[in-house]
Amino acid sequence: MKPIKYLTGLAAAFLFTHVAAAEPVKVGIIAPFSGPFSNFGEDWKRAIAAYQKIHGKSAGGQEIELVFRDLTGPNPSEAKALAQELVIKEKVQYLGGVVFTPNAFAIAPVVEEAKIPTVIFNAATSSVLEKSKYFVRISYTLPQITVPIARFALDQGVKSIVTMVSDYGPGIDAETAFVKAFEAGGGKVAEKIRVPLKTTDFAPFMQRAKGMTAQAMFMFFPGGPPSFAAIKAYKDNDLRGAGIRLFGTSEADEKDLPAIGDAALGLESGMFYSGSHDSAANKAFIDALKAVAPTAVANPSALEGFDGMAAIYRMVAATKGKRDPDAAMAAIKGFAWESPRGPVRIDPESRHIIQNVYIRKVEKDAEGKLIHKEFKTYEQQPDYGRADAR
Repeated sequence: MKPIKYLTGLAAAFLFTHVAAAEPVKVGIIAPFSGPFSNFGEDWKRAIAAYQKIHGKSAGGQEIELVFRDLTGPNPSEAKALAQELVIKEKVQYLGGVVFTPNAFAIAPVVEEAKIPTVIFNAATSSVLEKSKYFVRISYTLPQITVPIARFALDQGVKSIVTMVSDYGPGIDAETAFVKAFEAGGGKVAEKIRVPLKTTDFAPFMQRAKGMTAQAMFMFFPGGPPSFAAIKAYKDNDLRGAGIRLFGTSEADEKDLPAIGDAALGLESGMFYSGSHDSAANKAFIDALKAVAPTAVANPSALEGFDGMAAIYRMVAATKGKRDPDAAMAAIKGFAWESPRGPVRIDPESRHIIQNVYIRKVEKDAEGKLIHKEFKTYEQQPDYGRADAR
C-alpha cells in the first residue's frame, strides 16, 4: 500500500476552500419585467431586495443566487420554455413568481417531472395547486377574499345587491363566490351584470345597476384603466346618492389611488393586505422597501414578492441548501410566520396560504394621502374555492 500523502500549504488551503464552499442555491423567478404587466415584476424585484436587506442573502448557511426571466404576459408555451431553461440549463433548485394562471398550468409538468419546489407569487385560481404537488402559493384566491366581503355585506344588513364584474375567468370566479356566499346568508342578488373586458364607457352599466334599486353593488375589475373608469362612473352616476354602497376587492391598488383620486373615497373592499396595515412587521417591510427603492409602494403585489422569499428561505434553511425537494415541501406545509399582512400559515393539505382578510375603506390620512383604512378583520380565511373548504 502506498503511503498517504498529506497536502500542505497553498494546496491544502485550495482543496479546503473548494470542498467547504458549497455552490449557491439557485432560485429562478419568472415574472413580467417588461411590457404591460411589468408592475408585477418591478414590485417583486424590489420586495425581494427588501427581504434580503432584512434577512441577508443566505438561508441555512447557504448563499441564495437569483436568476430572473422575463415573461411579459399570459403565454403558456413561453412559460414552459423558460421553466425548462431554468431547470435544465441554470439548474435551479427552486422556482418562484408566475402572475397568470395559464402560465402556472403550463409550467406544472416541468415542475412535477423535475421535482422543483415552486412558490406561486400570484396566479390566483384555486385549481392551480392541483397541477403539481411541488406548488405552494402565498398570494390569495378570489373566493378567499370575496366570501368575507359577502359576509360583511350581510353583517351590515344588506339584503339586496347587484354584482358587476369583468366578463372573463377571474371576474366570473369572483361573481360565483360572492353570489353563493351572499345567497347562502339570506341575501338576494337583484342582477348579475357582466361587462366586456375591453369596455371603456361604464355609464350604461352603472345606470342599469342604479335602476335595480338594490342596497349595494359588488364590483370586480382588473386593476388599471378598467378599475379607474368603473369607480369614476360609480361616482359620476351618483349611485352612492341613490343609496347604493360599493363593495370591491383590489380595484383601487395603492399605486392606483392617486390616479383614481377622490372618486375612490368611501370604497369598501376586502383584501389580504393594505399598505397602511398597523404592525411592526409591516413597518419593517416598508422601511426596507423604501431603503432599496425610495419610490416603491407597499401594495399587495410587493408583499407577494416579500412573502414569496419567506417561503423559499424556509425551504432552503430546512434542507440546509441540499437538493431534497420532498423535504423542502414537508418543511413548507404547515409553516406559520408573522407576515407584514399579519399572521399566516401554509395549509398542509392544499399548500395554499391561510390568512386574514381585511375590510377596508378608502380615506385620507393626516397628510391628505388616500389610503385603505382597515376596520374589520375576518381571521384566518381558507381558499373557499376548494370543495373541502366551502
